[in-house]
Amino acid sequence: MARRKARVADVHEVAAGMPHVTVERGGAGNPVYQVGGKSFVFFRTPRPDAFDPDTGERYDDVIVIWVPSEDDKLALVSDESTPFFTTPHFDGHLSVLVRAGRIGELSHQELTEVIQDAWLSRASNRRATTWLAEHRLT
Repeated sequence: MARRKARVADVHEVAAGMPHVTVERGGAGNPVYQVGGKSFVFFRTPRPDAFDPDTGERYDDVIVIWVPSEDDKLALVSDESTPFFTTPHFDGHLSVLVRAGRIGELSHQELTEVIQDAWLSRASNRRATTWLAEHRLT
């Protein structure tokens, strides 16, 4: 089976499909996916720290995805074959950024795994353990 490119709709589908997820709305109506009141994926509004280096325009399509550890973050943002990045604003924050316009550089499977890891990093131990057992990943 060919590797299908990820789409923005996949972000919504995978995040919403994880157990015990609620979708809150940010000030601009942007979706914020949470588990147990903790965000794990959210669509960010344009901010001064993420911008086009050529035009200076703020990116209006940034998605923030939590990661389990600083090592995971460094692995994702250091790998030039992925569209993940960070900004100084997110130094010390266990998350990576990706532009919706570049999400197709990931396969559906790669995106799914990153979002599942984000959920696992923010879910309670009980919920994470149950999900892992149900998916035979323990």
